[in-house]
Amino acid sequence: MTSQTDPPEPATQKAETGSNWTAAIRRAVEHRLPWDNLLPDRQPFFVGSWVYVFGVVAITSLVWVIGSGVVLAFFGPSWWHVSGIGRFVNSIHFWSVQLLFVFAVLHLWGQYFMASWRDGRATTWVVGVVIFLAALVTGFTGYIAQQNLDAQWIAVNAKDAINATGAGAFFNPLDFGQIYGIHVMLLPIGVTVLVVLHVLQVRMRGVVKPIEPDAPKPGDAATPSSAT
Repeated sequence: MTSQTDPPEPATQKAETGSNWTAAIRRAVEHRLPWDNLLPDRQPFFVGSWVYVFGVVAITSLVWVIGSGVVLAFFGPSWWHVSGIGRFVNSIHFWSVQLLFVFAVLHLWGQYFMASWRDGRATTWVVGVVIFLAALVTGFTGYIAQQNLDAQWIAVNAKDAINATGAGAFFNPLDFGQIYGIHVMLLPIGVTVLVVLHVLQVRMRGVVKPIEPDAPKPGDAATPSSAT
């Protein structure tokens, strides 16, 4: 008699049932962020709130800030101060930053009054606050990187304030190379990564529901006043 053996399992099946780290990461991502949450085709009615529209506009402004900033970084200060097209791109960069902060503040305060940290969303709220703080530092380094008299005045006065905190040994506003490198590389990457993380957290946990009014308690109903 000849013994029959089972056919070998496909390599893909072994990879799915195995304990290698790539399969484990894939299963964890699929569990925590299913496609239905990442790219939903339906949303609750309260997602149409203006508070969330402000957040989308802030992200759109960030895209314009990064795009115009990349162009400015390629051509340098002499281009954005002298050339007509350079001043135009610099204006786009400046006003995109203003829109970013306006709508970020509206979104942040709107979420605060909606108590958006409810139902296990505290991490999402904290990441949003960190994004705003990182954007403030990015805007500060951007003002110094202008390479004009305003930038010099801001840098000289900021130097004394930063030295008073003890951080002057690590952060020198008068060092243009350091400020420019932080502004065009370190901070934009950090803000972008945090924004992506923030959006993924919203997709993972969903949008917080509106605060429901308290149910009336027995005896709280108003009694008709007696006629006088």
